[in-house]
Amino acid sequence: MSVQRIELELDRIKDEVGRMSSEEIDDLPFGAIQLDESGNVLKYNRYEENFAGRDRSEVVGKNFFRDVAPCTRVRAFFGAFEEGVRRRELDEVFDFVFRFPQGAKHVRIRMVFSRFGAGSVWIFVTPIG
Repeated sequence: MSVQRIELELDRIKDEVGRMSSEEIDDLPFGAIQLDESGNVLKYNRYEENFAGRDRSEVVGKNFFRDVAPCTRVRAFFGAFEEGVRRRELDEVFDFVFRFPQGAKHVRIRMVFSRFGAGSVWIFVTPIG
């Protein structure tokens, strides 16, 4: 699926993802990570497991910015997360490079604040390039 088609799919589901079943989230054609307002991983879909090479059992319950992906603890990523949680409103799109042991991966990140339930942030990860 092209990046443009994925972005259209994200526009369609970004407000509904909190109501999707775990199976539906696992079937998404891009990475989907749900964080609580402290940055702890609540959900980590199958696509992201394969993309990052990390089983969800290794990341769920851990702090995304400190324990899972400390490279994201930069203003553009972590700062946007903190500001979005503070405002309880977030829909940011930016490109990022994850530096995995198996090599760098260029991605497009979309972070969305979800008011469903107690409130959380979804991080959607789409490979680019």
